[in-house]
Amino acid sequence: MSEWTVVNRDTRDTLGEGTLWSARDNAVYWVDILAPAVNRLSLVDGKIQRWPMPEPIGWIAERRDGGFIGGFQSGFTELTLEPLQIRHIGDPEPHLPGNRMNDGKVDRDGHIWCGTMDMAEQQACGALYRFAPDRTWTTMDTNYQVPNGPAFSADNVWLYHSDTAQRVIYRFVRHADGTLGPREPFIRLTETDGYPDGMTVDAEGGLWVAHWDGGRISRYLADGQLDRIITLPTARITNLTFAGPELDRLFVSSASIGIEDDPLAGALFEVSPGVCGLPPHLAAL
Repeated sequence: MSEWTVVNRDTRDTLGEGTLWSARDNAVYWVDILAPAVNRLSLVDGKIQRWPMPEPIGWIAERRDGGFIGGFQSGFTELTLEPLQIRHIGDPEPHLPGNRMNDGKVDRDGHIWCGTMDMAEQQACGALYRFAPDRTWTTMDTNYQVPNGPAFSADNVWLYHSDTAQRVIYRFVRHADGTLGPREPFIRLTETDGYPDGMTVDAEGGLWVAHWDGGRISRYLADGQLDRIITLPTARITNLTFAGPELDRLFVSSASIGIEDDPLAGALFEVSPGVCGLPPHLAAL
C-alpha cells in the first residue's frame, strides 16, 4: 500500500510552497510562488480553490483577527481572499528589487519569521526577518542564498532555518527577549539527499523536512538523527504541514519548474505520518 495519495489531480503548481493548516476554515492553504497564486483545499468536501496573485508570493500567515498576512515580492501585506483584497504594509528590502520572500511561519508570540532570497538564486543577499505585532521588522540573520523553513522546536527552545543552496539546516537558541543565539549547523544533507526545503515539527519534537531534488520527506529526531523517510513520486518536494482536527494528516507540496514532463510534479500529496503535529500559531498583526 502506498504511503502517499495525490490530492489535486486536475491542477499542478509551478512552485508550490508555504503549506498552512487553518483550523478556522478547516482547510489547507498553500501558495504557488511563481504562478503566482494562493490555493485552498477544503477538508470538508475536498474542493480546491485558487486565487491568482499580482506578484510572486512566498507564504501566507493566518491572522488572529481574520484574514492573512502575505509575504509578497514587494514585502508584507494584509490579504483577504473572499473578496480578494491586498493592502501593502511595507518592504524590508527596497534596496534589493531582485529579492523576494520565500518561506515564513508564525511563532507562539504571534511574530512572523520569514526569509528573503535573490530570485536568480545567484547571490547570498537573503536575510531572516522577524515581523512583530506592532508591524515593525527586525533583521535576525543575513547572507542566505535560498532561505527555507523556518520551524520552532516543540519546547520553543530552538528555531530551525536552512540555506537550501548550502544543503544545511541550522538551528538557533531562542532567548526570552526574542533574540537568537549564534547560527549552528544542525543537519547537513548529502548530494543523494537533495536539498532541505520547507520544515515542520510534530508533537513529539520530530523535525520533518521536505527534500528538493530528493523526492522525499524525512523525520529527524531532536538530536538530529534521521528517524524516517517517506519517498514520494516526484523529485522537487517543497513544504509540508500537519492538518485536520487531530493534526494527524500530513500534506506535502511540490514543484514542476524544470521537470514539467513529470506528470506528478507540482502535485499536492497527503501522506500518513504516524504522529500528530503541533497547532499552527496565528499572527498578532
